[in-house]
Amino acid sequence: MFKRSFGMSKERSGKITKQPKRSFRADTTRQRQKQVIEKMDRSMDNPMMESVSPSLTSAIVTIMVGPEKRLFAAHEDVLSHSPLFAAMLQDQFFESSNRRIELPSEEPEIFSCVLEYLYKGDYYPRLLHNKKRQTFTLEGAEEYPSPDLSKSPRSNHTTGRRVGSAVEPTIMLSGVNDVILRDTAVYCAAERYGLSELKRLSLRKQGLQSGIEVGTILRSARYAYENTPDNDSKLRAHYLALIIRSRRTFKRSGTMQMEMEMGGKLFFDLFVAMCNHIDDIVDVTLVSLFLTPSRCAW
Repeated sequence: MFKRSFGMSKERSGKITKQPKRSFRADTTRQRQKQVIEKMDRSMDNPMMESVSPSLTSAIVTIMVGPEKRLFAAHEDVLSHSPLFAAMLQDQFFESSNRRIELPSEEPEIFSCVLEYLYKGDYYPRLLHNKKRQTFTLEGAEEYPSPDLSKSPRSNHTTGRRVGSAVEPTIMLSGVNDVILRDTAVYCAAERYGLSELKRLSLRKQGLQSGIEVGTILRSARYAYENTPDNDSKLRAHYLALIIRSRRTFKRSGTMQMEMEMGGKLFFDLFVAMCNHIDDIVDVTLVSLFLTPSRCAW
């Protein structure tokens, strides 16, 4: 007679297990973990964002900006990410708790961008990273045809792509008494406040702008030269390369002719950059001729 073994019986009649009860605390913990992961993913979309974790429990500092003394308020620990602000606050360490910083020569709109960056790691419009295409765009950018400055006006060549942003790319500066590129002003402000990552961010943003008038580009380039040291060549190189790439348009520009008559270090650097550009073209041409086998007629 066949007997079932104890092991077979145990295997058939499995032990009944109860599902563990889900506590409210566990659900809350999972939800918080999910929010942290989503926040980290959003921060990874912006590679320029610093790992700034501002303390919102420090003292409030009042900042008066511009000749009209427009008031801003910020936490001391947030402002201290800037070496300049940290030094200003250190000078007021033994004074009353009502701390105040005056920036009479600063533009309120530009300072607003700097303050937004200190709190959020970016300023509007944000820089968005397309992971699939490995490209960058500005928040609110729309698809529309934009003129190519390097082309002749007779060709009316246009390209449909995501350019521009939801805000005006220029800003009226009282010190210049004219408009310049907003991101250039932010870059120069970041130079004053010692925020290297903000400089990188604003430089990448203005590289996405297009369809800017020649006069605005030249005024912005002059402002960049006047508000950056000689050893900070990134913003200057950006404008020199832009003028060289769009040399056909600048060659026909009366504004460019007036700027060249005014002279200055900008156009000396531009002359050197153009000479180097021509030398590079000549070198590449000579190398290609040297490597190309000659054709012999037999």
